[in-house]
This record gives sequence, C-alpha cells and structure tokens, in this order.
Amino acid sequence: MNILLTGHEGFIGSHLYNFLTSKNHNVIGFDLKSGNNLLSSEFPENIDLVIHLAGLSGVRDSLNRPTEYWKTNVIGSQRLFDYYKNTRIIYASSSTAYEPWKNPYAMSKYSVEQLRHKNNIGLRFTTVYGPGARDNMLVPLILKNKVHYLNVNHIRYFIHVDDVISAIDIIMSKPLTGVIDIGTGVSNRLVDIADYFKIDYLKMIGDETERLDNTADTTILNSLNWITKVNLYQYIEENKNVN
Repeated sequence: MNILLTGHEGFIGSHLYNFLTSKNHNVIGFDLKSGNNLLSSEFPENIDLVIHLAGLSGVRDSLNRPTEYWKTNVIGSQRLFDYYKNTRIIYASSSTAYEPWKNPYAMSKYSVEQLRHKNNIGLRFTTVYGPGARDNMLVPLILKNKVHYLNVNHIRYFIHVDDVISAIDIIMSKPLTGVIDIGTGVSNRLVDIADYFKIDYLKMIGDETERLDNTADTTILNSLNWITKVNLYQYIEENKNVN
C-alpha cells in the first residue's frame, strides 16, 4: 500500500514510519523537518491512504502562537483534505478537542474534526509517552527527575506510543469515520504518579486553559479487540534510572 505519512519525523510519526515499513508498506514521508510544508508544498500522487500526524502541538505554546496553530493545524489540514478528497485519511486529533474553548490548540483540533471529507477518521489521542516524547512532557520529566510542579487537580489517560501504533494498525483495516478516542481507559491523577515514585514537586492548581479531566471514552477502541500492552508505572520503573 502507498501511504502518505505526514509528520513522519515527529514523535509518533517516526515510530509509525518504522512500523509501517516493517510491514512492507511503501511509506512516503512528509514533514516540515525535511522541507515539506502543509501550507505550500506539493502533495504526492498515487496515494492509497493518508495518515496525517503533522501539525503543531502543546497547550501552553498555543496560547502564545494562536495564529500559527490555526494556520498549520486547520488550514494545512484543509488543504490536505481537499487534495485527497477521494482518499481515506486517518488524522491526529486530541482529547483536548472535548473542550475546544479552553485554548487555541484544542480549538484547532476541534476545528479539523469539522472539516468536510467523506472518508476520514480523527484519532483523539490522550497523553502519549515513550521513547522520543517531548522533554517537557510529564513522563520524560519524571524519568529525568526534573518535575518542578504538578497540577494537583489534573487527571489524565497516559498511553504508550507502541499502543498508539497498534491502535492505528487496527483502525487502518476498519471502515470507521468520525472521531475515536485513543486511550487506555485507566485514569491517573498526576499527584498519585509523583507520590508513588517519591518525587518532590510544587503543588499548583490547573488553570482554566487546560482540561482538568483529560480522559476519554474507549468504548469504540475496545470493541475492535484492541488491548493496551504497556503499563505506565512499569515503564517508569524500568526507565527512570536510564534517562
């Protein structure tokens, strides 16, 4: 299968690229790091499936760059959707899209979900961790013992990138449309994780720009006979002295 993978040099994208090529798919990468811009670059022809992971991410960064988030995530995705209007598209959304009014990132992801396309499905990722994750995410900070503060009122689903890849693999073979939540179904209070690993931190109260209960509905995902394989606590235990 000829697969266009946008964001193939990013965190999830690089893992997915390696997985898809190992399955003998012909994967065409499209990433800003390699000179391809969603807003201006030409898209390749003869594509059987588009997996769209490229875009800007991060709640706090979006507060400072709302216009860039809108242009890249929404207008860039619209251009991609229009070009591949007759091709199946699997694209990255976010669990933050449940409350799009909270920040520009959430609004951009929610807006992408509203774009017209007859054969696409959005994946509302919860918090993804694993090798290559951004340094300022909680799990990498725990592994490096650099947690300075935590929002004591935050609850999240955490999902390992390998489990994300296995979910995408299943969804590729299913005629699903709309949006689907990608998460483990296991809720984690941030302070419980930190306390378990005896991490010192400054206690903060999460503000109105962030989703306090960043969990998801895994009913559809579970109905596909997908199961999570990586346990968050075990992963941290095995890697906290490595990083």
